[in-house]
Amino acid sequence: MSLPPLASSPEGPTGTLRTLLDTVLDALHTGTHARGGPLPAGGPATVTARVRDALGDVLPDEGDPLALPALVHALAEGAADPAHPLCAAHLHGPPLAVATAADLAASALNPSLDSWDQAPAASALEALVTQALAREAGMADALVTTGGTESNQLALLLAREQHGPGIRLVHGTNAHHSLPRAAWLLGLPDPVAVPTPTGTLDPAALDEALTHIPGPLLVAATAGTTDAGLIDPLPAIAAVAAAHHARLHIDAAYGGGLLFSDRHRPRLTGLDAAHTLTLDLHKLGWQPAAAGLLALRDPTDLAPLHHRADYLNPDDDTHAGLPDLLGRSLRTTRRPDILKIAVTLKTLGRTGLATLVEQVCALAHDFADLIQHHPAFELYDRPTLSTVLFRPAHAPDDTVAALRRHLLTDGRAVLGRAHLDGRLWLKTTLLNPHTRPHDLAALLKLVEGHTPA
Repeated sequence: MSLPPLASSPEGPTGTLRTLLDTVLDALHTGTHARGGPLPAGGPATVTARVRDALGDVLPDEGDPLALPALVHALAEGAADPAHPLCAAHLHGPPLAVATAADLAASALNPSLDSWDQAPAASALEALVTQALAREAGMADALVTTGGTESNQLALLLAREQHGPGIRLVHGTNAHHSLPRAAWLLGLPDPVAVPTPTGTLDPAALDEALTHIPGPLLVAATAGTTDAGLIDPLPAIAAVAAAHHARLHIDAAYGGGLLFSDRHRPRLTGLDAAHTLTLDLHKLGWQPAAAGLLALRDPTDLAPLHHRADYLNPDDDTHAGLPDLLGRSLRTTRRPDILKIAVTLKTLGRTGLATLVEQVCALAHDFADLIQHHPAFELYDRPTLSTVLFRPAHAPDDTVAALRRHLLTDGRAVLGRAHLDGRLWLKTTLLNPHTRPHDLAALLKLVEGHTPA
């Protein structure tokens, strides 16, 4: 039996890879066509049966040369496709073609960012791009992460190492679930959740809470809540945190993309007051997952991540000038996720990224207008980012929940859900810049048609 071909060789990409790429693209096309909508119809049992049929024996005695097209077709046919305008539930957007192409190059070359001798150019690229993005946010340095959850976990870890294991996390009830979970994971005291009845963290309520909690304290604010895309009043929260000598972390995994737009950037005033800052470019950055960042005001906060492994960063190599990469992550093997980010920033520029950000924010306002003028629906509020919450007027919560599941099972639309103001709302997170108002009008007609009279 001949050895299977590799993706690349000392001469560059192999001819086999080029052929296989055509196979993958064809299978993506046929699978998407077979699906025919934003997600597969039939629900979990139907999808699982179809995947099981395509997969067959997971590890057969003899290999199947048709496994690649069969499984890629099955994945595409069974996908919730963020490129479809009616797939709009989550902070999971369609990736840019140029970023996806760059990700292919990263996979073919397969650098690992745990030592310089495994990733010479990738490590240099990561240093240059992360520093530039940190400066964009008013910070001094940034680490690449797998997304908002890892960034939030690292932020709490660095706070613990800087201020001791007794540091107490104080956050709004609007905060991302990964923050209190990180406190649990790191063995910190039970977090204090400040009620956010308006959807954002009230500085006066925060001040009152901090007054009665012994330090050290870590305040977490949010720029782009998961439920409604709201932004906490960052300058006022920063002032309250400073008055109580509290460390400040801002989770801008969603809203951080506004930095690219001169029109919307002022909404992030106060971002640079944070000690640590979560960003996530597989949201308002249109990157294939994963593309997270943790930015820091003070690079010396990274000292606790320093780690020595003689086979990766021996002292004599470091003293001779080889970069030490182990202190840039808690992970060892790391993909060069920075490549797709760098290619996107360079290809689109500030103007191109701003156009995408402003497009989806404007689209959210268009959708809110449609809802406000439709007597069958109720709008939660005007959008802050690209999230719009609505519900059938006068419908009970169980009807709203059942309606969403019915659309999912039928493969007609992917809508999220959010509990706010004591009621259940349907959630659209509009991250597809190619969605048009007529798509949103069709979505409302679809929801109306599935709402019981």
